[in-house]
Amino acid sequence: MSNYYGFRLIWFDSLGAKSSCVLVYTPGVKILIDPGAAIMHASFPVPAELKLKWLGEAMETISKASKEADIIVISHYHYDHFTDFDKELYNGKIILAKNPNRYINDSQRKRALRFFNNLYTSFGLENFDESLLDPKEEEYSDPLEKLPLSSSLDLGEYNERRRNLLEAGRKWFEKRVEKWNKYRRVPELALREIRVLFADGKVFTFGNTKIRFSEPLFHGIEFSRVGWVISTVIEYKGWKFIHSSDLNGPIIEDYASWIIDENPDVLVLDGPMTYMLGYTLNMINFRRTLENAKWIVEETDTNLIIYDHHLPREPKFRERTREVWDIAEKLGRKVLTAAEYLGRKPVVIEGLSGK
Repeated sequence: MSNYYGFRLIWFDSLGAKSSCVLVYTPGVKILIDPGAAIMHASFPVPAELKLKWLGEAMETISKASKEADIIVISHYHYDHFTDFDKELYNGKIILAKNPNRYINDSQRKRALRFFNNLYTSFGLENFDESLLDPKEEEYSDPLEKLPLSSSLDLGEYNERRRNLLEAGRKWFEKRVEKWNKYRRVPELALREIRVLFADGKVFTFGNTKIRFSEPLFHGIEFSRVGWVISTVIEYKGWKFIHSSDLNGPIIEDYASWIIDENPDVLVLDGPMTYMLGYTLNMINFRRTLENAKWIVEETDTNLIIYDHHLPREPKFRERTREVWDIAEKLGRKVLTAAEYLGRKPVVIEGLSGK
């Protein structure tokens, strides 16, 4: 058997459609992470027909990659990270998915229910509603207890505002817990042509390949209303690959510390939403993303960081995150968008040519 291992970037934002899809391969197993794509937002500076063209190319490329995969990972239920529904994409696969029953917001729960209904009934389950399990009551600790670095931040004049936001976040979280404890639960299933396992915090071994998943992590800031994601760690004989999913920078210091402790050979890291500066992303949290990304570049031995998704959605993204690129260049670290890794320019910089 060949000892060949590595990865292939399937589609990312810098190619023209929202996505963070990667195929990782080791001897005996191929893993497709986050097989979804979505059209660029209204303010993305190209004509609508180009956005549609790139979205079509993204979905076609993802579909082709899925034919190679044995395993499909779904880090969360946003449409730029999973596809609902394409039977051929999932046919014959082991699906390692974010648990849809807990650490999930309302919109992702609705998407997950629709997805699993489509998935399960397409592969032989007669009645999805009848398959749902009874609610299970669980106790949940304050998420900030697992974020000591974030919790101890001193942000000066912003501290009081932040305390108020965190307290509001706790109340929101408590309401989510009430809902999770009342949900009828989507089950894991082994059907005729697929197997579905929920991955949060678990480890799976396929030959000499180990796939580890983080516990649910905030999609951005603490108590982000957007929900939670799971990060993927793939290890093969000393080689380590991390797909961190949507940590938005990362904004949270403890997530940066986790990545540093893991010290991967290859890291897929989404960036801050610079196109939302002053709206959903304030300057305080933007500074956190820059400091955390610089910290990762400085403190890891990572051979390659794919710094993409969310980030290359407006032409000044590199200028606004210049500190990260500069420290990487100074230290001789390879930090690239997906387009640059593939020998191209990000389409938002390349302009309207669409080439």
